Amino acid sequence: MFRHRGKNRTYFHNLKLASALSFVAGIVNIVGVLSVKILTTNITGHFAFFSEEIFLKNYSNAVVYLVFIICFLAGAFCSSCIVEFSSLHKKLRPHLIPLLMEIFILGFVGVSGVRLLEISISDYMIAGLLLFAMGAQNSLVTRVSQSVVRTTHLTGIFTDLGIELSKLLFHERENEYRQLKKNIALKLVIIGCFFSGCIMGGFLYMMINLKTLLLAAGLLFGIIRYDKLLYRYYALKRKLR
Repeated sequence: MFRHRGKNRTYFHNLKLASALSFVAGIVNIVGVLSVKILTTNITGHFAFFSEEIFLKNYSNAVVYLVFIICFLAGAFCSSCIVEFSSLHKKLRPHLIPLLMEIFILGFVGVSGVRLLEISISDYMIAGLLLFAMGAQNSLVTRVSQSVVRTTHLTGIFTDLGIELSKLLFHERENEYRQLKKNIALKLVIIGCFFSGCIMGGFLYMMINLKTLLLAAGLLFGIIRYDKLLYRYYALKRKLR
């Protein structure tokens, strides 16, 4: 999913990347809403709340929403810096550190839901950490896929989907029609996996509370191992031939 970059990436690389990480984002989204009643995968709503609190002169509350916005920005910034630095050193895998960072954050918040460990963090800290993690994920996916895939929010996805569906009515050349169908399928996969993550995350949250995020962290770890396991599989297959 991450091994191939630039011209080496194919539609199916992006499809696998989109399905896996949008599912994770869906889990984080619903857990954030159910646990702290705060959106944790995008900042569009936070700008509205920030403006409202400024208008109502509730400046302390406005600062909280501003911090949420900065957390998402900081996640995207840090992830991109790490990818840029890792790209200059061929021994480092550009995607590895941002994903490990996200795993650590989701794992930490998830573990805070284990009462026996007596780890207590505030609702605002939970929201800030999850926003940072989602900013990091969105930045990483955007860079790796060359802005083809975004996984943490659906506003832009639905906009692009509407545009591409309209183009189906007017494009007659077969090669353009095929590409449009691929693009539409990719958008539908992202929407479907995000929604599935929300549904599954919601059911799991009712049973295990914040520990649901440990599942999301486990899925991310599996994504890290996927490329290496697939490479070993193909290497073994060649030897057996």
